[in-house]
Amino acid sequence: MKYISFVLFILSSLLNAQSNWQQKADYKMEIHMKPEINQYDGKMAVTYINNSPDTLNKIYFHLYYNAFQPGSLMDNRLKSIKDPDGRMVQNIGTKEHPQIVSNISELKPNEIGFQKIKSIQQNRIDLSFKVYGTILEVDLKTPIKPHSKTTFNMTWEAQVPKIIRRGGRDSRENVAYSMTQWYPKVAMYDKNGWHLDEYIGREFYAPFANFDVKITIPSNYVLGASGSLVNEKEAFKGVGREKTWHYKINDIHDFAWAADPDFKIEKQQVPNGPLVYYVYKNNLESEYAKNWKEAQRYIPSFFEFMNERFGKYPWKTYTIIQGGDGGMEYGAATLITGNRSLESLVGVIFHEGAHSWFQHLFGIDETQQEWFDEGFTSYAEAKAMAKVFEQKDPDGIDVHKGAYDGYTQYVKSGLQEPMSILADYYDHNYAYAISAYYKGQVFPAQLGYIIGEDNLKKTFKTFYNRWKLDHPSYKDFVKTAEDVSGINLKWYENLFVNTTRFIDYSVTANNKEVAILNKSNFAMPLDVLVTYTDGTKELFYIPINAMRGAKSFEEKYYMNTKFTQLKDWGWTQPKYTFKVEKDIKSVQIDPTNRLADVNVEDNIFIIN
Repeated sequence: MKYISFVLFILSSLLNAQSNWQQKADYKMEIHMKPEINQYDGKMAVTYINNSPDTLNKIYFHLYYNAFQPGSLMDNRLKSIKDPDGRMVQNIGTKEHPQIVSNISELKPNEIGFQKIKSIQQNRIDLSFKVYGTILEVDLKTPIKPHSKTTFNMTWEAQVPKIIRRGGRDSRENVAYSMTQWYPKVAMYDKNGWHLDEYIGREFYAPFANFDVKITIPSNYVLGASGSLVNEKEAFKGVGREKTWHYKINDIHDFAWAADPDFKIEKQQVPNGPLVYYVYKNNLESEYAKNWKEAQRYIPSFFEFMNERFGKYPWKTYTIIQGGDGGMEYGAATLITGNRSLESLVGVIFHEGAHSWFQHLFGIDETQQEWFDEGFTSYAEAKAMAKVFEQKDPDGIDVHKGAYDGYTQYVKSGLQEPMSILADYYDHNYAYAISAYYKGQVFPAQLGYIIGEDNLKKTFKTFYNRWKLDHPSYKDFVKTAEDVSGINLKWYENLFVNTTRFIDYSVTANNKEVAILNKSNFAMPLDVLVTYTDGTKELFYIPINAMRGAKSFEEKYYMNTKFTQLKDWGWTQPKYTFKVEKDIKSVQIDPTNRLADVNVEDNIFIIN
C-alpha cells in the first residue's frame, strides 16, 4: 500500500510539473537600416525551447507590419467598426456629412509596411512556409519534441510603414523611427495550443525570451531601446558612415527601439532600482523640454512605491523614449508622445511603467484578458499618482473615482459587453476601452472592499512571489486572493467578468430598523453605516453566503465607529432588514465608495 501511494505521489508530481510549463525563446538579431528607403534587412537566429509535453510539427511567427497594407484585416476593421480609433482614420467629408476613411487604405506603396521572409532554416535545413496576413506558418521537417530545443535561422527584408498605430516612421512629433512590432516574433504556445490572432490593432501575448540585438544605422542617428547598450563607447563616440548599436536583455517578451537624428539620452540611476534612460528630441519646445526634466524627479519614488506594493522590478534598465502615437509598453521600455503637460507626462510614464508588472513581469495574455493587463495597470497607476505626484493617501476613497464614474456611465450607455470577450471582437472601441481601463480597474479596487485592503495588499505580494516571470491568468490572481483572505470569490469573478450584470442597492429606515433592497441581480457584501441621533456611529457589515467567510473590520475607514457583523445575506433574497437599539438619524451604504453601485442616489437615507 505504501508503494502504491508513493507511485501515485510521483505521478501526481509529474503531472503538476507538466501543467506548470512555459515556452522560451532566445533571439539573436542583426539589423541593417536603410533610411533612404525606410527599409531594413534582418537576419535572426532564434532558439526555441519547447518545455511543453507536446510534439510540435509547425511553428508560427507574427509579421505585424503586414497589417499596414490596404485590404488587410486591420484596414477592413477600421472601415466596419462603428467608432474607429480617431488616430487611424480621417474625415474627408464635412462635419455635417462626414466621410470616414481608413488611413491604411490611403497608404502608397512606399508607405505601407511589410515583412518579406527570404529564407527559414531549422538546423541549417531549408523549410517551407506560408504567410496568412500577419501570421507566418512554418512546416517543420524535424518536429520539436517535448522538453527539447531547436534553432531557426531567418532572413527577411522589411519596410517601415508610415505610422498609423504604435509603430512606424515619421510620427506627428517628427520622430523618425518608432520600431515596435518590428521583427518576426514567435507566436505563443501554451496549454491551450497556439495563439494565432492576426493583428487588428489590439495588444499582444508572447513567450519570455532573451534578446541580443545589433542595429546598424547611419551615424547621425541616436537610439533608445529595451535593455542595456553593451557597446556604449562605440555607439556614442564611434565615427564613420554607419554605427552599430548593440543591446542585450533577458526574460522579456517584446523588444522595442526608436531612432532619430535629434535624440538625446539622459540617465538616472534609481536607488534599489533600474538605470533609467530618457530618450527624447533635443529640439522640443522649451515648455515640453522642461517637463521631461521635471518628470525625472518623480521616477525614483514611482519605482519605490511599485516595488513595495507589487514586487521588485527585476530588470537592470528601463527606457522611456519619445515616439509612437500615445503611450505603449514594451519589455523594459516604453514609447510615449512627448508634447505633454507635466501631469500628463508623469501620468503616462507611470501607466506604461506599471505595465512592467501587469503585462511584462506577469506575461498576461492581452488578446483575451486585456482588462487584467490594462485595468490592473490603471489601478497601480492611480495609486502611484496619488502617492508620488499628488502626495495623497494611495488608498483614499477617491483615488479610483474616475474609473468608477466611467464604468457607471458605461453601464447606463447600454453598450456594455462582457469583459471575457476577445479584445479584438468588441462591437465598439468605446466598449473595449471602458472594459479594459475602467471596469478592469474597478475589479481590484472593489476586491479590496470585499476582502479588505490589507488582504488585497498581501494578495498582490503573494501573487508576485507565485507568478513573476510566468504567464498567470486573472483566475490565478483570484485564487491567490482566496488563499490570502479565506473568502470564496468565484461568484464575484464570474458575474463581473463573464456577464454584464451590475450592482444596484437602495436603503430605507425608520427609527430603529434598516431595510436594504437588492434592485439588481448581482449580490454583494455591504458596509452599512448608521449614524444615530446622539451623534454616535455604528458600522454594520453584511457578508453574503456565497463568500463562505468575512473580512475584518477596516478601522482605517471608520475611526471611532462601533463595528457589528450581521448574519449572512442569502443571495437569492432581494431584501434584508435588521434592527438597531438607538434612534437612527441616517443610514448609508458604503461610505468609502468602493462598491460599484451604479445608482448611488438611493444609497443614503436621512430621517427628518
